[in-house]
Amino acid sequence: MTRSHDCAYIEGLQEQRLALDLTENPALHDQLALAGFRRVENWAYKPVCHSCQACTPIRIICDQHRAGKNLSRIYKSNQDLTRHISSRQVTDEHYILFQEYLLQRHEDGHMAAMSFQEFTNMIHNSPIETALVEYRDVSGELVACIMIDHQSDGLSAVYSFFDPAAASRSLGTFMILDMIELTKEMGKPYLYLGYYVAQSRKMSYKGRFSPSEIFRNGQWEALTITSEL
Repeated sequence: MTRSHDCAYIEGLQEQRLALDLTENPALHDQLALAGFRRVENWAYKPVCHSCQACTPIRIICDQHRAGKNLSRIYKSNQDLTRHISSRQVTDEHYILFQEYLLQRHEDGHMAAMSFQEFTNMIHNSPIETALVEYRDVSGELVACIMIDHQSDGLSAVYSFFDPAAASRSLGTFMILDMIELTKEMGKPYLYLGYYVAQSRKMSYKGRFSPSEIFRNGQWEALTITSEL
């Protein structure tokens, strides 16, 4: 159990996590993911907050996904980008884009002061199959990246970052849509998105992708959203 600390998603609340070191037994990862755990470096964790259960694991049912008009527009408008899966090769180019993203989007976050070594550890310390997916424009410029874990039943979107100057592209949304397509290409059913927090603007966007399921009361069940956010 971790010590309690300020919640990153709901102001005024405290967060506490249950964490397990996967280093000696990476085969446990997929089983834990099915039970709502999330991976960071060589750890699997889940929130175990005493007074709040707002963080709900979420996964998209990819072969049933149907994008609405707005999501379809975002996906089509980024078809000039080229996807490349770069495995675990991390470069200065990736780190510079990562730093630019944090400076504009999460300057006050705990990752803002992350060194190059700490950045590479996000991938290199993973005990399971992990890859960094790049997106480049027609000039070859790197504009976005998403770190993914391979699971027996699909992919898990671990962390994404992009050029803040290209905000009009909605690259965060586009990368999720493209990972849905990649998951389908692989013949796998699910894309895991970590935690859905309806009360948090940072995390509620995950409800836009349907159909999806949330893990609640020990089982996966359909997430019902009355309207597209």
